[in-house]
Amino acid sequence: MKPDCIIVGSGVIGCGTALELASTGAKVSLLERGEAGQESSWAGGGILYPLLPWDYAGAVNHLVQRSIALFPTWAEELQAASGIDPEYRRCGMLVLPPFSTPKARAWCDTHATRLEMSGARKIIPELAADEEALWLPDVAQARNPRLLKALRRRLEQLGVEISGHAEVTGWKNDGARITGVETSRGVLNAGRYIVTSGAWSRQLLGKHALNLDIRPIRGQMLLFKTKPGALPAIILKNGVYLIPRRDGHVLAGSTLEDVGFDKSTTEEAKTMLYTQATGILPLLKQAPLVRHWAGLRPGSPDNIPTIDRHPQLENLYISSGHFRYGVTMAPASAEIMANLILGRPQAIDITPYRWPGGNHHAVGANSFAKERHGQGSPVGE
Repeated sequence: MKPDCIIVGSGVIGCGTALELASTGAKVSLLERGEAGQESSWAGGGILYPLLPWDYAGAVNHLVQRSIALFPTWAEELQAASGIDPEYRRCGMLVLPPFSTPKARAWCDTHATRLEMSGARKIIPELAADEEALWLPDVAQARNPRLLKALRRRLEQLGVEISGHAEVTGWKNDGARITGVETSRGVLNAGRYIVTSGAWSRQLLGKHALNLDIRPIRGQMLLFKTKPGALPAIILKNGVYLIPRRDGHVLAGSTLEDVGFDKSTTEEAKTMLYTQATGILPLLKQAPLVRHWAGLRPGSPDNIPTIDRHPQLENLYISSGHFRYGVTMAPASAEIMANLILGRPQAIDITPYRWPGGNHHAVGANSFAKERHGQGSPVGE
């Protein structure tokens, strides 16, 4: 029996979308050209908040705020079902100068977000300098690799087929719809096809990408090992952040490099990140540097993803271009995609996430349940 949906890309967006659909009883298959969940979703830091939300467009913040509202339950249910703790926790974020206090206050007041002004060392005594800082106590984080493991185990429990090393090489279509996806394992068929391939989405779609503007942006990270509790909160200064994990690991990131599909690390970035991180938090000078890696984010204009049905092919969809906030936006993005496919009402206005320059047709999709009971065309026909 062919699946209702084939999802191409098994990062957090693909896995989250698969979870949302499989939870309704849909038969879902996930394809991944390499190892599942080992690209940008694994490489990121997992801060569940825009770094400085007052510097982002409303479309970014609306999607993030919806996701933030969903995340606690999402993480709790994943842990209960999978037995894997994604380490979701509210640890707060300390923003060190420079920043615009009036801009920050105005945004937080408008969005009912708690913001305090505090001496930096009052929050984190180990800091190099005691500066007036912004304290956002409700900012949360998740540990990306563990979140992905929890998602994968839950998908397996729900019967989702996850196929690694299944690279997509082309698309078959009859002009109005996709009739099959060509892969290194042969042609595969489904009722609907969803592209969640991150930085590779435009290349994977080929001529079907139309005006889609998604490109790889490299980000490099460092990982230190300290004692558990050495850093109690996330720190952000001049675009560099430090993220504490429960076991004492501290992530330092990240760069923004437009270098194409080059995922190599550089000594220049390593030196910059090490200098910035130890300058902010001197105790890291005595901490072992455990690892240095890079990932390719799906860059998009203004960090606004595309979550939509294709303007010309009625059974092809995309959820990509989340740039720095794939993990952050995952629950809400999955919700939007499932609502599109199932014909359910949306929780937020999805107009900003439409296919760029597309003919934004009305989506009148029937639910899987209706289609299975004869109220409309069967899924996959």
